[in-house]
Parts: sequence; structure tokens; C-alpha cells
Amino acid sequence: MQVKYLKSILVTSALIGLSQWSGLSFAQTADQLYKRGLAATCANCHGTDGKGVVDGGMPLINNLTSAQMLEKLKAYKSGALEGTIMPQLAKGYTDEQLTTIANQLGKKQ
Repeated sequence: MQVKYLKSILVTSALIGLSQWSGLSFAQTADQLYKRGLAATCANCHGTDGKGVVDGGMPLINNLTSAQMLEKLKAYKSGALEGTIMPQLAKGYTDEQLTTIANQLGKKQ
């Protein structure tokens, strides 16, 4: 009789463990997708490699550190840096979102 209950307890424990693991995995994936999605909007102008279009006026951004990128994004948002598109785009993001973008795209030191 004890073996009968032990099997049920083990199966239940395994299912609970799997459900929590998969929930955590989904949450991490959703967060990663959100961060990547924010950064992916930059690819529209700067390309997926961050090289931009030099003759087209889209600057190279893949050489910036995360800190440098965040500084520029905040400068565009505040109006300290002028531009045609970037000031408008930067104003549409919260400071937290700009930090996420900079951390996703900028070089790590």
C-alpha cells in the first residue's frame, strides 16, 4: 500500500517541478523577446549589424559601448543632440526602455 502512494507522490512532484521549470523558462523567454524586440527596431535604419548606411546618413552604431549608446539615446530624447528621426524616436521610449536598448546593442566592456 505504501508503494502505491509513493508512486503517486513521485509522479505529482515531477509534474509540479516540470510545470514550474517551464513557467520560469517561458518568463525568461518572454523577457528576452521583449528586450530583443525593443532593440530590433533600430535595425530598420542601422541594419541588423549596426553598420548603418554611411552615405545615407545612418551612422555606425556597432562600435558604441552600452554606456555611450545610452548617453546618445538620452541626448536625442532631451534634445541635446539634433537629428531628423532619432529625437522623435527616442522621445517615444521611457528611460528604462532606452537602457534596455543600449544594453542589448552596445558593446560590453
